[in-house]
Amino acid sequence: MQVLVLYYSKGGNTRQLAEKIAEGVRSTGADAVLRSTDEVSKDDFLQSAGVIAGSPVYFGVMAAELKRVFDEFVGIRKKMENKVGAAFATSGHVTGGKETTIMSILQCMFIYGMIIVGDPMTASGHYGVASVGAPDDTAAGDGFELGRRVAELCQRLKF
Repeated sequence: MQVLVLYYSKGGNTRQLAEKIAEGVRSTGADAVLRSTDEVSKDDFLQSAGVIAGSPVYFGVMAAELKRVFDEFVGIRKKMENKVGAAFATSGHVTGGKETTIMSILQCMFIYGMIIVGDPMTASGHYGVASVGAPDDTAAGDGFELGRRVAELCQRLKF
């Protein structure tokens, strides 16, 4: 069973958080497929039991590069129904729109028919994981917990 950790990262902060999330997925024995928006394929989506997608904050929403993936892959959205979806974001400021960016990602996942989860209560218990700049120890730990939660849910759903 595999979980796709998809991200766009211009400066490297979002990639660092994606790597922590992938570690959490792997901690369950599941395969974490770590892909940037330039590398991801439709097969990555279709073969994954869950997708955890992340972006830096761009004007309070996801980066165009991540939105492009959801737009281009819309033809497979019915095949994504009932898979687990989650989101994460990074920003340059504490009030930089991380939650609205996460919500913009989750909106796409809702339209794809996915089962949406936030980060677990062992993390922040909110919409998803976020960091200001490079992930500090708290954000890295929350990312790990999000990855683990999604993988465990996928296993419970027996994908």
